[in-house]
Parts: sequence; structure tokens; C-alpha cells
Amino acid sequence: MKIKTDTPDLLIVDDTPWLIGVMLIVFILVFVGVGLGLILEGIWHGLIFLVVGGGMGAVAFVLFVRRVQVVFYRPEGWVEIRRANALRHSRVRHTIDEISRAVVEQSAGKNGTLYRVVLEIDHGQSAGRHPLSLAYSNIGDHRGVAHAINDWLAG
Repeated sequence: MKIKTDTPDLLIVDDTPWLIGVMLIVFILVFVGVGLGLILEGIWHGLIFLVVGGGMGAVAFVLFVRRVQVVFYRPEGWVEIRRANALRHSRVRHTIDEISRAVVEQSAGKNGTLYRVVLEIDHGQSAGRHPLSLAYSNIGDHRGVAHAINDWLAG
């Protein structure tokens, strides 16, 4: 996650998984290309290669490539968490007054510690922890993003 815009009235935090998206597209293209090449040579087993390999890549793309954008808009007093993948998008809106702070959650994994930024709401109907991204990662400045959100909320 990174800060895209930081002004007194507007803070935009964005996470777009470009690397995994490009890697999955290359994966899909390789399997589809090899499968088509085999089919054009008269080897019909290439159809399995095309459908299974390309299909697995497409399913992985839909599941793992998810853009998250969090918009804090002071003039109207709201925070909106926007999530989108290849098939659908969602928006969840809270008032700025509900947000207590942003914190960094940690999860121990096989390859080290992973992180994600979470908004904490102490009271009201939406009380609880609201992660900005659904997955933990070790890419990005999670502490810096949480610090920027807390500074913006205090300002």
C-alpha cells in the first residue's frame, strides 16, 4: 500500500498488485500460446494444455489480483474502502468520526513476518477492525501508511 494523495481535505491510499497481475497474465499467455501451437500442429492434447493451464491462470487472476483504494474525504466527513477485481467491485463507507486510528497487524509466515494496515473503529454499528487489504504482505511501507493515516485523522 502507498499514499497516492495527501492534502488537508483528501487522503488516498492505494494498493494495486501490478507484479502479480503481470506475472499471471504472462502465465496465461504462455499456456494458451503453447496449447494453440500444439492444436495447430494437429496435436489435440494441446486443448487440455490451453484449457487447464489458461483456466488455472484466469482463476488465479480473478482471486489474487485485487485493487484496494481507501479514500478519506474531510469536507463531507467520510472514509470509503473500495475493492475491485476482474469480476466485481465493492464500496464500504464510514464516517471519519468513527475511525479511531490505523494500526499494522502482523502475521508470522514461513518466510517471515507479513503485515497489513487495519482501521480500528471503537464504537457504533461498525465497531471492530477493518483491514484495508484482505491479504498480508511484506511489500510496501505499512507502518508509514498507518502513520500517514493517523496524522491525517489528527489534522
